Amino acid sequence: MLVELPSFSIIVETENLANADIRGLARSLAGLAQQQPAPTQAREVFLVDSGDTPRQRLIDLCQLYPWLQILEAPPGTSYYQAKMLGVGQATGDIIVYYDSDCLYPPDWLQLMLQPFQQDPAIQVVAGETTTHGRGIYGTAMAIAYIFPQFTGETQLIPTQQYFLNNVAFRRKFLLQHPIPTDLPLYRGNCVIHADRLRQQGHTLWKQPLARTLHAPPNGLSHFFWRFLLIGYDYYWQQRLLRQQRQCQTLPPSSDPTLVGLKGKLTIFSDRWRKMLANNPRHLLYFPLALPIILVAASLIYGGFLITCWKPKLLLEAHRQILGD
Repeated sequence: MLVELPSFSIIVETENLANADIRGLARSLAGLAQQQPAPTQAREVFLVDSGDTPRQRLIDLCQLYPWLQILEAPPGTSYYQAKMLGVGQATGDIIVYYDSDCLYPPDWLQLMLQPFQQDPAIQVVAGETTTHGRGIYGTAMAIAYIFPQFTGETQLIPTQQYFLNNVAFRRKFLLQHPIPTDLPLYRGNCVIHADRLRQQGHTLWKQPLARTLHAPPNGLSHFFWRFLLIGYDYYWQQRLLRQQRQCQTLPPSSDPTLVGLKGKLTIFSDRWRKMLANNPRHLLYFPLALPIILVAASLIYGGFLITCWKPKLLLEAHRQILGD
């Protein structure tokens, strides 16, 4: 028996393409075209472009995918601003976020929508995202990059946070509790948003079967800046979370997102175990991947120390380089 799904709108941004491979957008949209339910059943599929995609490329994509609607955003629109821009114009009951540098299996959309239909109390559903990569570099990114390994879980369960490349919200709820876009972060606003929602008593749900593969850093420049900015974001996330906790009169130690050295070692151990369980071949690549992991870790630590010294230096420098 088929379950009738709620109405939905899909929002895709192009801001990631400023650093990533533009061909990833074509691959991502080709994957969206294969989703069940099909994107033609969406109220809208918005591609929010802030000048990161060549004009002719946008025209070609709209001809190839007639269901695609381009939303023009001012140059310099941030990732989170682009994500929120389409919410006010969307009409679907559910807002589904889909990234231009990710790959999604054909059943991903259905898996994301089903919990909303099954329980009207559910407001947020997050999937699981891990890094796509093969060989030595893929092994290094499985350990060092942002996204954890797939858990292997199969049941809908509460979760602490979400990634904005793999999450859906009830539109009314998101308008009432918008993702903050004015934070001094490069990425990671969703960490602050998720913590805020949980402190307000809302439950975030994870659908572990809704899996997404995120592209690793593309090229030396992207690698260098991405890991530096992970350190930058880590500094600001800890600072903002502590401030948020103080406003809620809660002790920082009660927040699992405030992770110290012991917590980092636990995360590494968990990643290593799940990585080998998902693909034992990583063990063969690990000795050659170790130098890349150490460089990435050094950049993260360096980015953190630089930000302790000059809190906004790295993000301003990165924006200036992109502007040039």
